[in-house]
Amino acid sequence: MKAKNKILTWQQLDTFVKEQRQQGKTIAFTNGCFDILHAGHVSILEFSKNQADILVLGINSDASVKRLKGPLRPINCQEDRALVCASLQAVDAVALFEEDTPLELIKLVRPDVLIKGADYKVENVVGREFAKKVALYPILEGRSTTNTIKKASIK
Repeated sequence: MKAKNKILTWQQLDTFVKEQRQQGKTIAFTNGCFDILHAGHVSILEFSKNQADILVLGINSDASVKRLKGPLRPINCQEDRALVCASLQAVDAVALFEEDTPLELIKLVRPDVLIKGADYKVENVVGREFAKKVALYPILEGRSTTNTIKKASIK
């Protein structure tokens, strides 16, 4: 499937999730800004895909990233971030969300497994009550978009 066809509106995602469930497939969900893709992103996406048959990725909109990360972010626009992530083999569907948290998107998907980095505690994971299970991924130390930006800024 072409990457651009994996980028879904919420209505398309609702249909996609229902179709996958009718086929007996399990659904995993994770989310993030995915501004400058790095090994940490790839690792969590592969880990997430291994938790279920289908991986749905929620990506913060540009406005959401600005609110969370500051006025100089994102580096890459939401369309580009979505396309890059959708091109990855581990990702089955991508949806953008405007809010600061993916709560409403998680309510829509109602994943079998909700995945976050191990820097979270299960009881603090947004949307955990709408998932059957929460899985925490061990963070790869030193891998972050902020670190990548800092490295690129060194003269």
